[in-house]
Amino acid sequence: MGYNQQLRAFDFDSVPSFIVVTAQGVSMLTNTKTRAIIIAAIIILLLTGFVWIFFRKGGAPKSANQTRELKPVEIRQYKGKKLSSVSDFRENSIKGPQQIDKAKYRLRVTGLVNNPQTYTYDEVISGRQRYKKVVTLNCVEGWSVTILWEGILVRDLLEEAGVKGKAKVVIFYAHDGYSSAFPVEYFMKKDIIMAYKQNNTVLVPERGFPFQLVAEDKWGYKWVKWIEKIELSDNVKYKGYWEKRGYSDEGDLDKSFFDDR
Repeated sequence: MGYNQQLRAFDFDSVPSFIVVTAQGVSMLTNTKTRAIIIAAIIILLLTGFVWIFFRKGGAPKSANQTRELKPVEIRQYKGKKLSSVSDFRENSIKGPQQIDKAKYRLRVTGLVNNPQTYTYDEVISGRQRYKKVVTLNCVEGWSVTILWEGILVRDLLEEAGVKGKAKVVIFYAHDGYSSAFPVEYFMKKDIIMAYKQNNTVLVPERGFPFQLVAEDKWGYKWVKWIEKIELSDNVKYKGYWEKRGYSDEGDLDKSFFDDR
């Protein structure tokens, strides 16, 4: 069968009209070289269109053995213990929720250390042991939340930096200018978490993204959010934001949050 006979025999109702018109036009050409170039161009155009449609629809079907990661869902119970919701927190920060760009974020561990460190967000949570713990935050305003926290131990960060012997306090600085200080021993003797997750979900800006200190056994004002610097210091008289306003430096739950001295 000749080329023109093949063209007439083709079912043109099965293809888009612009291709039919193009094909009929090609059949009228007598120059074999020109006809071949145009046919090649049509084939390339069709293949490009098929590839575009293929990837637009998500590519090849997913294998039944592949795992597709879905958005984490907040859990409300852990090992038989009922948890509060992350929406149960009350907004009481000094400047409102802070919006921090993950790509630009840096955490600095500085001051009286042998090896000052600067980490990206991913560097903080990758390549380290991560821990989970249910801890209740008690606010001086009278409300509390019990949350499953997940993060890394502050002690691990301090040990990486190498705490100098004359360092007495660890000061946490937040993106909004907030700060609070703790004795070095508090982190060395306790498993204190710097969290990046609550109830199995990544912290949102309102809750302190990228990191919140889980200051176990301390009043809520010691739980610094939006942490961007950890400083080792010998200034035992340092006072954080609320400590300057009369709150206790220690902030222990079993004592009044007001400074009685």
